[in-house]
Amino acid sequence: MNHTYAVIMAGGGGTRLWPISRKKHPKHVLPLLGERTLFQSTLDRLEGFVPPERVYVVTTSEQEQELKTQAPQLPMVNFLIEPMPRGTASVVGLAAAVLAKRDPEGVMLVLPADHFIRNRDLFHLVMRVAVQVARKDYLVTLGITPTFPATGYGYIQRDAVLPEKFDYPVYQVLHFIEKPDEAKARIMLADGDHSWNSGMFIWRADCILDEFSRQMPDLKAALDRIGAAWGTSEQEAVLTSTWPRLKPETIDYGIMENAANVAVLPAAGLEWSDVGSWDSLFDVLLPDEDGNVVVNSEYIPLETHNSLVYSSGKKLIVTIGVDDLIVIDSGDALLVCHRDQAQQVRQVIANLKKSQREDYL
Repeated sequence: MNHTYAVIMAGGGGTRLWPISRKKHPKHVLPLLGERTLFQSTLDRLEGFVPPERVYVVTTSEQEQELKTQAPQLPMVNFLIEPMPRGTASVVGLAAAVLAKRDPEGVMLVLPADHFIRNRDLFHLVMRVAVQVARKDYLVTLGITPTFPATGYGYIQRDAVLPEKFDYPVYQVLHFIEKPDEAKARIMLADGDHSWNSGMFIWRADCILDEFSRQMPDLKAALDRIGAAWGTSEQEAVLTSTWPRLKPETIDYGIMENAANVAVLPAAGLEWSDVGSWDSLFDVLLPDEDGNVVVNSEYIPLETHNSLVYSSGKKLIVTIGVDDLIVIDSGDALLVCHRDQAQQVRQVIANLKKSQREDYL
């Protein structure tokens, strides 16, 4: 494991957790699930697996100082700062270019900063096997065994088991599927050969750079310039002049859907959540006897069931005679919605952008 590195992607906004999650304080820097933030929990999960000196964080300048404050154990040079967001393909590419220069044999664990995983021991086992697979020049993705016909995740369809023997089942990838409608999601769930796409990837830095050469040659040329200048007096000048011209793209669409030699580990039992919306907190936090989840709130529920209340202030919140409700108080904004409408928060964000209400974003 001496050549294993973690790359934490920590530049997103988490807009579906509005109004608590904002541009300046996105969900991964907030203590949504306890005393530790999601970003800090991601770091905690790596303890005993990847040492701090081999943990990199890719983020934006707006979040840089907050993340450095939350992770004083990480070397300052391990924070890779995007001049502006250009999608996860450029995030992965930047980290790969930097790591390939530091360690030509380096294997990257690409991890979002905002996921919840309760079973750390299983996570370490799966990642250890994934590193072994990646050393055989596979691009490895971690799939999550689906528990319901989710329409908010992409899916991975697996093919045959890899011919090599590992301590955990590993399959060739047949297809990546975009977020489906409910009918298609039910079919894939019944088929039993699909996993949710977790957005966690494991690969050798040189292997993913080879895929950039094949599929995104313009980005690869830019990464070559950045990598050559990294660690020199020209680093910032080259980065700031090159980055704005990059075409925004995700690693899924830009690389993975048409990549060669892709493998998936379908993980069951991780107790995973991407904490992508307010209703997802019901999956990771313990409810009371009435099914209510209360976070950071002074709250009196009367005849209330299966509801979520979250507050960032000291306001007393009372609900009477309601079920399946979500109440989120950020101090300057109040969100009230039915539990099955939590995904509609993205429409609120679109409306705020359209009306130029940047003070609420």
